[in-house]
Amino acid sequence: MLIDMEILKQKCDEAVNALIDKRMKIATAESCTGGLVSSLITSVSGASAVFGLGVCSYSPTAKHEILKVSQSTLNAFGTVSEQTAKEMAENVRKIANADIGVSVTGVAGPNMSENKPVGLVYIALSDHNKTTVKKLNIKPQSRDFVRNSAAEEIFDLIINYLNSEENYAL
Repeated sequence: MLIDMEILKQKCDEAVNALIDKRMKIATAESCTGGLVSSLITSVSGASAVFGLGVCSYSPTAKHEILKVSQSTLNAFGTVSEQTAKEMAENVRKIANADIGVSVTGVAGPNMSENKPVGLVYIALSDHNKTTVKKLNIKPQSRDFVRNSAAEEIFDLIINYLNSEENYAL
């Protein structure tokens, strides 16, 4: 099964337009998607009203030095972990002074990384009050399949967050 790029684009449009309607800013921190989420967001007309920063941090050094993921987190859990995804989302939100930060880190393939399987991905969404991390076990069909699946899950996470009544204490 392939990820339908048209559906992915529609989910992105829905997320960005909801952010525009709610006048909320978003920032992204991406690893295994290599900037795909940021690229999709900026393809939507009007995205500049809600998107100010996207960081593609492929290396542990970039995660530590730019996104301020603690070295102890990287040493203890690795770059592909719930803890790293959490810090990436929280820190990119703070760096960008955004309402929400989202992150993705995982193994797109074709080979394992840090003894973690291809298709293991963590995504996170952070606001001023809490951070939600979701673990994905994507059945890898190709590198692009993992990347596109992770991006689709991020847009679902954003949409669900924006549609939740409890998130308006910002």
